[in-house]
Amino acid sequence: MSENLPLIAITMGDGAGVGPEVIVKAMADPVVHERGRYVVIGDLRRLQQAAEIVGSTLSLVPVAEPEDAVADPATISVLDLDLLPDDLAWGELSAVAGDAAYHYIAKAAELAVAGRVQAICTAPLNKAALHLGGHKYPGHTELLADLTKTPEVSMMLSTPRIKVIHVTTHIGLIDAVRKIEPQLVERVIRRGHDALVAAGVPKPRIGVCGINPHAGENGLFGYGEEEEKINPAVEVCRAAGINVDGALPADTLFFLGGRGDYDLVVAMYHDQGHGPVKVLGLEAGVNITVGLPVIRTSVDHGTAFDIAGTGVVDEGSMIEALRLACEMAPSPKDEVSAPAAGALG
Repeated sequence: MSENLPLIAITMGDGAGVGPEVIVKAMADPVVHERGRYVVIGDLRRLQQAAEIVGSTLSLVPVAEPEDAVADPATISVLDLDLLPDDLAWGELSAVAGDAAYHYIAKAAELAVAGRVQAICTAPLNKAALHLGGHKYPGHTELLADLTKTPEVSMMLSTPRIKVIHVTTHIGLIDAVRKIEPQLVERVIRRGHDALVAAGVPKPRIGVCGINPHAGENGLFGYGEEEEKINPAVEVCRAAGINVDGALPADTLFFLGGRGDYDLVVAMYHDQGHGPVKVLGLEAGVNITVGLPVIRTSVDHGTAFDIAGTGVVDEGSMIEALRLACEMAPSPKDEVSAPAAGALG
């Protein structure tokens, strides 16, 4: 019965980007509606414009409260915040759109913390627009951590072939190397391990990347960062019963992870993790924020201003993000808890 399905809040993201189109196209997939109920937090008129662009025949209806969302595959329920002008240009940087994107996610976080929705699934925002709108956050991950008063979270990227969790994300490479230290690496390993266990992987195999080429090759490259910053954390986690190897050369580790030798790769910095993931599975990639008191998944792509408003964007990542949000979400009658079994498969 539809009332037993989790209610997922979908945030529209930056209205000048592909978010509205991705949402409308994904909501046309009938399989999506077998797993959950949905309410889009955004602007009704912008979604209607997107529906016209992609040729959708779905009905878009405003709802006053998320609980009023219609469980109908032919309908998209919208909690209309009415923040965007009708003539907002597609594919252009906009402070108004950046500010609106902030308010969509703030509303979703409020509803999720209150237990009125069981998970959040986010369409992409634009960091520059977010900043122009007066909200100085590097991205969704840090924004949601602040909104939910969570001191530390991790970004996990999930594709059908590989899963990656990051020790650092939206900071420069020099700053990332400075920030990495054994306690942080240990917390990220444990956070990734616990997420996979909760998702039905009883003893996940975890590989930890080094920082330098060849993981330093016994001091040949770098200044001993692997021995100082990474290996102590691996040893502590291994002593605690976690099946973890490292520090390992990143290029070799991603090959091994891609063929199935590891359930999770721990990347040290943003591009070390994002590059291989986007090569191996961008179309079905999902971004999961691990450590929040609420479930949050996201598409693994940006606002794509170059194609926004054309209707050609691929909705595969959004469909996969919605699937994971539904599988990770608790029952509507339960309190927010850890991901459901099998959710990250």
